[in-house]
Amino acid sequence: MTPTLAAKVRSYVDIARVDHWFKNVFVLPGMVAAFLLEPRTRTISAVFPALEGLLAVCLVASSNYVINEILDAHTDRFHPSKKSRPLVSGTVKVPLAYAEWLILAAAGFVLGAALPGGFLLSLVSLWVMGLVYNVPPVRTKELPYLDVLSEAINNPIRLLLGWYAVGATSFPPSSFLISYWLIGAYLMTAKRLSEYRSIGDSETAGLYRSSFRHYSEPILAAAMLSYASGFMFFFGVLMVKYHIEYILAFPLILVYIAYYSHLTYLHDSVAQNPEKLYRDKRLMLLTLALAATVWVLSYVQIPQLGSMLGVETGGW
Repeated sequence: MTPTLAAKVRSYVDIARVDHWFKNVFVLPGMVAAFLLEPRTRTISAVFPALEGLLAVCLVASSNYVINEILDAHTDRFHPSKKSRPLVSGTVKVPLAYAEWLILAAAGFVLGAALPGGFLLSLVSLWVMGLVYNVPPVRTKELPYLDVLSEAINNPIRLLLGWYAVGATSFPPSSFLISYWLIGAYLMTAKRLSEYRSIGDSETAGLYRSSFRHYSEPILAAAMLSYASGFMFFFGVLMVKYHIEYILAFPLILVYIAYYSHLTYLHDSVAQNPEKLYRDKRLMLLTLALAATVWVLSYVQIPQLGSMLGVETGGW
C-alpha cells in the first residue's frame, strides 16, 4: 500500500527525532549556573534569548540525529528496535534526508547568530561533534571508549550553550565542565550496557556497532563506576571551591546514581532510551528532589561546615 503524504512527512519528522529534544534539558544547568555566578544574567530579559537558544540547540541536535540515521541505517537492522527506523525500512529517500540534515543545521545557526558569540561558537561545536561521532573516516562511535567520551562531550557543550544563552560573558568553572562531561559518560555507558543486554548476543551486538566487539557486561559496568567516580571527584572540587553546602546533597546524588544503575539492568530499560526517562516516575521524583535540594542549598550559607571539613568556604 502506497504511504500517504502525511505518513511520508511523518517519516522525515521521525528521523529528526523531535521526541529526543527532551535531552536538551542538559542546557538548563548552564543557565542556572550563569544565574548563580553572574548577577548580570538575573533579569527577565534573559528569558527570551534563553528560549531562542534552546530552540536553536534543538534544531542543531536534530541535524545531528538525521546524519546519525543516514549513516547508521546499514547497521541499525541488527538492533531489536532500531531495525524499524524509516531509513532502514526505506520510507525516507536518502538525498532528501541529506537536505534535511543541512536545512536543520542552517536554521539552528541562523537563530544562534542572534545570540552572543560564545553561544554560536558552542552551537557550531555541537554540530561538528555530530560529524566527528558519525562521519567516516573518524566516526568515533565505532571506537571503544571514544564512542562514549565523544558523545558525552555534548554535555559540557550544552552547558556552555545554556551559559551563554542567558548573557554570561565569562567562562564557566572548568571543574563544572569536566564533572558534567563525566556524568554524561556515565549515562552513555549505561545506555550501551542496556543495549548490549537487550541484544543478548555479543556477535550480533558487534554487527550493530563495532565498538561492542571490545565490550562485555563487566567492562561496561566497570566503566560506569569509573565515570561516576570521576564525576563525584570533580563535582567535589567545584563544591569546595564555590559552595561547600552542596555536600549536603551528596547522599541524594548517590541514591540517584544507584537507582539509574539499577534501571540499566531492567528489560527494555529507559536507560537505553534517555529521551523516555520521564516515563520512570521514581526517577523523575528523584530528579525533582535533587534539583530542589541543589537550588535551596545554593542560597544556604553554613560557615561551620567548612570549618568542620578543614576547607575555606567560598560562596557563589
